[in-house]
Amino acid sequence: MAKQTNRAWTLAARPRGVPKLSDFALVESPVPEPGPGEVLIATHYHSLDPYMRGRMNPPTPAAYAAPVPEGGVLEADAVGEVIASNSDLFAVGDYAMGKIGWQEYGVMDARDVRKIDPAVAPISTSVGILGMPGLTAYHGLFEVGKPVAGDTVVVTAASGAVGAVVGQLAKHNGCRVIGVAGSREKCGYVVDELGFDAAIDYKAEDVPARLRELCPHGINVYWDNVGGPVTDAAIDQIAIFGRAVICGQIAFYNATSPPQGPRNIPRMLLTRRARMEGFLVFQFTGKHEEALRRLAGWVQDGTLKYREDVVEGIENSPEAFIGLLAGANFGKLVVKVH
Repeated sequence: MAKQTNRAWTLAARPRGVPKLSDFALVESPVPEPGPGEVLIATHYHSLDPYMRGRMNPPTPAAYAAPVPEGGVLEADAVGEVIASNSDLFAVGDYAMGKIGWQEYGVMDARDVRKIDPAVAPISTSVGILGMPGLTAYHGLFEVGKPVAGDTVVVTAASGAVGAVVGQLAKHNGCRVIGVAGSREKCGYVVDELGFDAAIDYKAEDVPARLRELCPHGINVYWDNVGGPVTDAAIDQIAIFGRAVICGQIAFYNATSPPQGPRNIPRMLLTRRARMEGFLVFQFTGKHEEALRRLAGWVQDGTLKYREDVVEGIENSPEAFIGLLAGANFGKLVVKVH
């Protein structure tokens, strides 16, 4: 092996509010060697996703997954090339995706990684539209939101890794789709390139007024990636028997105190006979294979489009992650490592 050193980003300190560069530490160690049944993967791309902010917090009873320990390698799905294998499941030269983390090399149990076929789509998509974000969109929309043709669907963070897929799937299902995004450029992208029917720039427009204008008969499916005032406005417009799908709450990830709860929710759910439901993608693990097969087919035939925001160099991972939490990315954020 030409290189003998592995660089990995670790959690130097638990962030208080918005993460700082000093909360991260880049450490070097020898490239690990795989044991029985394991593979060594050289990372080509690692993902950056908003949920990772929660993994940096101290343990809490409400957490659905264990946090990264201080000094531990930061969590992320990553994809790369198998450069050593002690498993019959993978040969050297295969591509594999798994929870390798923010590091250049990772040893994984071969049973815990997914083989990636680069002939289907670029391997970076395995941490994006053909990975956790795409699966989140697919299962959340069809299993929780349950759209039917003619529904009005409102999607927040509409140009992001999950929201962009949700909106396109809803359109493919015969729905009318309104996106909410954070710039004129992002709004133009979801309408002109992804085919949404309309978009609202929450930074420059009156969101409640625009939702009333665009959704005169109410919102049948509201996809919530953000929480906060946008969600308050959407719930005010929820239709009779509407469904609110709670996927993320990025507006609160850096909060240092409990946010003021939206007081309109109980009343609107009651009077509109509506439903609000949260979900986690691993609820649907048994359905991943079928979902990935369908998503890959739609990517290949052009039904689903995607955009990647690629950051060059693992040394830039923390800065890119901090920008992600502020909405600086445009599309699925990935770091190109090798």
